[in-house]
Amino acid sequence: MKAADADVLIVPGWQNSGPDHWQSRWMEKMSTSRRVEQDDWDDPVLADWVDRLVEEVEASTRPVVLVAHSLGVAVVVHAAPRIARKVHGAFLVCCPDVEDPARVPIKLRHFGPLPLDPLPFHAWQVASRTDPYCSFDRAEIFSRHWGTKLLDAGDAKHLNTESGQGPWPEGVLAFAHLMKEL
Repeated sequence: MKAADADVLIVPGWQNSGPDHWQSRWMEKMSTSRRVEQDDWDDPVLADWVDRLVEEVEASTRPVVLVAHSLGVAVVVHAAPRIARKVHGAFLVCCPDVEDPARVPIKLRHFGPLPLDPLPFHAWQVASRTDPYCSFDRAEIFSRHWGTKLLDAGDAKHLNTESGQGPWPEGVLAFAHLMKEL
């Protein structure tokens, strides 16, 4: 599948993805992409964020491919049973371990527990060995349960602007390979 043949939904995490974040840069380059906008980026409510994702998927007219980062991955996993009919694939980057109080702020813990059912669509998960919000071991557990291919990003921290990723060319290549599989 080509990106031009899909509705590519960008699913940011907590506090959104700024203009220099790889998600924002990718969105500028992909004409068929759009951001899933949340009403409150700073004080997220799980049900509201899931409902918004479901609305955006349902409004899509082509096959949907999701590109989620951080808390956006948790939203995708929670929404999966409701969006399975239209979603053909997902690129999941740096899912936070919302159940670990040492890793995430208290305002994000109600996004847990994360469902561990197999995802009903093809998905790849990217995890960093130095992500402060999730250990690599925990990311491996998520992948095993969700049935995702796990890509090891090495020492990339949280794969965001603050960790120096910017356009993240390695991610672009990985996403292109995922699209070929769809």
